[in-house]
Amino acid sequence: MIFRFQAAREFLPGRPSEAMEALDIALGRADKVIVEGREVDRIVSKVFDNREFGYLKLTVERPLRLNFQVSLERIERVAEEGQFKALAESKKRKDEAGAKAEIAEGRKLQKKIVAVLQGMDAVPLCRDRAAFVPALDAAFAAGGVKLKAPLRKAILSALAERDPEAEICRDSEGDPEPDSELRDTEMVALPADVELPLPIGYDKDADNTELVELVREHCDAYFEREVAPHWPDAWIDYGKTKVGYEIPINRHFYVYEPPRPLEAIEQDIKALEGEIVAMLRGAVA
Repeated sequence: MIFRFQAAREFLPGRPSEAMEALDIALGRADKVIVEGREVDRIVSKVFDNREFGYLKLTVERPLRLNFQVSLERIERVAEEGQFKALAESKKRKDEAGAKAEIAEGRKLQKKIVAVLQGMDAVPLCRDRAAFVPALDAAFAAGGVKLKAPLRKAILSALAERDPEAEICRDSEGDPEPDSELRDTEMVALPADVELPLPIGYDKDADNTELVELVREHCDAYFEREVAPHWPDAWIDYGKTKVGYEIPINRHFYVYEPPRPLEAIEQDIKALEGEIVAMLRGAVA
C-alpha cells in the first residue's frame, strides 16, 4: 500500500497546480514543506505493507479474588438484592388471595434467611470462597432453608467484596474465574512474517481457532514481555481475539520539535510586557 501524507493546506488555496505537484513527490523521499512559516525538510510519502496497519486485539483477564463476611453491613446488602426482594412479590395479578399468600410466604422466607445470616455474624473474614461456601450452605441447611440457585448467588454476591489478598475464585473445573473489572485489552502488531489475508471469519460467532494457532506464539512472547512482569496471575483469553486495522499517521510521520529555550520565551514575554506598558501609557496620556 502506498500512503502519502502531505501538508497540502500550504498549497491548496487558489493554487491547484502546485497542490497536484506537491502530491506527486517521489515515494520515501524528503521534500521542502512550509511549517509555521519556515521551510523544512519532511518525509511526505512512504511505502507500507498492508500488514503494517494490522493489529491483534487481545483480551487480558485477571482472576477474581473475593473475601466474604456475614456482618450487619453485608446482611443489609442482601436485603437490597433483587432476588431477595422478589421473594415478597407475586405475579398472580388475577388471584388476590393467592398473591397475598405467596407474598406472606416470601416474607417468611426472607426472615428465615436473615435469621440464618445473623446466626453467622460471628464468622470471621474469609478470603477463600471454596471454604466459605460450604459453611454458608451448612448454615442454611441447619436452619431448614432451601435456596434456589439465583437467590443463593445473590446472597453470595452481597456478602462478598473484592480483595487482592484473597484466594483466587475458581469454577467447577478448577480454572480461575475472570474479574470483569480488571479485564483489559492489548493492541499487538501483526507478526512480521504473517501472510495476508488472515484466516478469520466476520460473523458474530465466527471460529477464530485457525487465527489463534497462527499468531499464538507471537502473542505469548508479547504477553511474557509486556504483561506478565506486571500481572503474573493474568492470562490471555484467546477466544476473544480480534483483528483490526488503523492508519497511525503520528507514528509514521510525526517529527519531534524540541521546545524553545526558556531564555527566548522570557525575552518574548518581556517584549510583550513592554508593548502593553507602552499601550497603557498612550491610553492615559
